[in-house]
Amino acid sequence: MRIHIEDWNLFIRRKIMLKFFEGSGIFDVLEDILEYIFVNMHSIQKNLQFWQSKAEGSRGQKVYFMICERGPRAFVDGIIQLIRDCVSEGSGMQNLYYSATSHIYDRIDILTSLRFALATFLAQIYIEIDKFGDELAKDAEKSGPLLLLTVDGLFSKLEASIAHLYAPPQNGSSVDGSCSVPLRFEKLSEVMQEGSQWTGSEIKDAVELIYQNLHKLDSYLSVLVSEHQKPRKVTLYWMRYACGILGISVCSAWLLRHSKLTGSHDIEHWIREAKDSTVSFFSDHVEKPLLSIRDELFDTFRKRHKGVMELEEVKLTTNSLHRMLLAFSEQTQGQKFPDNASDQELLEIMMARYEKELMHPIQNLLKGELVRAILIQIQKLKLDIETALLELDQILRANEINFAVLAALPAFLLSLAILALIRAWLKQDTRAEGRGRIARLQRRLLIVEVEKRIMDFQTCIDKGQDEDAQCTYGLLLYSLDRLYRAVESHAKATGEWQCLRQDITDLGRPGLQTAYKLAITSRMDRVYDCLLPSLKRY
Repeated sequence: MRIHIEDWNLFIRRKIMLKFFEGSGIFDVLEDILEYIFVNMHSIQKNLQFWQSKAEGSRGQKVYFMICERGPRAFVDGIIQLIRDCVSEGSGMQNLYYSATSHIYDRIDILTSLRFALATFLAQIYIEIDKFGDELAKDAEKSGPLLLLTVDGLFSKLEASIAHLYAPPQNGSSVDGSCSVPLRFEKLSEVMQEGSQWTGSEIKDAVELIYQNLHKLDSYLSVLVSEHQKPRKVTLYWMRYACGILGISVCSAWLLRHSKLTGSHDIEHWIREAKDSTVSFFSDHVEKPLLSIRDELFDTFRKRHKGVMELEEVKLTTNSLHRMLLAFSEQTQGQKFPDNASDQELLEIMMARYEKELMHPIQNLLKGELVRAILIQIQKLKLDIETALLELDQILRANEINFAVLAALPAFLLSLAILALIRAWLKQDTRAEGRGRIARLQRRLLIVEVEKRIMDFQTCIDKGQDEDAQCTYGLLLYSLDRLYRAVESHAKATGEWQCLRQDITDLGRPGLQTAYKLAITSRMDRVYDCLLPSLKRY
């Protein structure tokens, strides 16, 4: 695992004098080996997951894959073979299903064997590095050559485990022409294998030999994986792309027919109408509402002064009505009323007199108090109207901003939809390194995968299955490396990186007890922010 190798590398460089290893590149080659294995395991794992998903599909899905998801040539060949089998044997679909099953499981077998071999090699390399780390700190001149001899022996084991997977490229052609013979790694000379003390030049030769073996392994895997990799997206979705190209062609022909090239001005008219509609929409739902809101916010003092003036007019009308009622009551009742008498009391006196005057309307209209009572009621009606208008004006004035916001609501909703689409496009990365909810879920699934690898490793140890245990440990290291890469940037941003890196390092240590590792995984998805569930789920 990368983090532990980095810590071990720094520890060795600080604790011992590197005059013996200076310029040899022994530390760099070890890191390059691990990094290379991680990259290739990731490529194999992605292809293996694809073929496993196809293997879990139904019969119809497998037949559809063989015909429609392997390119135009495979589509034509599949249709011809299907018709030929149906005519000759009457079992074309069944034969195509068997062919699809064989095609899928052959690739699963090859990729699974490759993953097993590389995971075992990774585990062996890491265990040896972990073991030789302390020995190098004690006796660098003796342990250094032993480590290189051990790595050379592990390459030989890797050659024996994957050399039988070699298959000549189809149609007699290679992908890049770099793998024309089965895998054969270079080995250290017998003199170097027997000697325990190496010179600096011998160490450099050993390092160069390891790099040569890495290059051969790269050439071998590039051919082998390319022969069994999943189809490219263009190949998988070629029918969709073909339909899309056909649709674009039809649209292009339609546009050409309505363009100036054919003497038509339809496109210009449509563009002009769209422009006018856009300008009108912007004016009605963006510009005018915003200006209205601005006027409402900046003209508060003016409108408040206007409201005060209107309120003063209502008060004047109220005072005039009170004086009229007071004078009318004093004259009709023949007594003095206090100035603070209530309007309701005075109105009752006036209405009683008004009802009495109505008994002889013509007579009282000329020499009675009927005309005066009617004028007082008109003044009361005026007061009621002014009060109602004042209240209505206050309501409308208080809701002017609401009306402006309501007018701008379509533009706001349109802007919100555009922003949501842009946000979804920016966060469409579903990898564990992303920042969306799906990426956070992927990181939590990595924790689950690490925990599962730990338990599988302990199960293999309990059953005495040493080879399976080494493979499982290598897969654990691969999962930890993916987790390391996924959480590094997020943990650094939140200040959790130092503690989280130490936990990942502890999970990769070979000698640490399984119970302690499981306790670490249980704590990680509860404590660290980058591994917590999305807050939108609650």
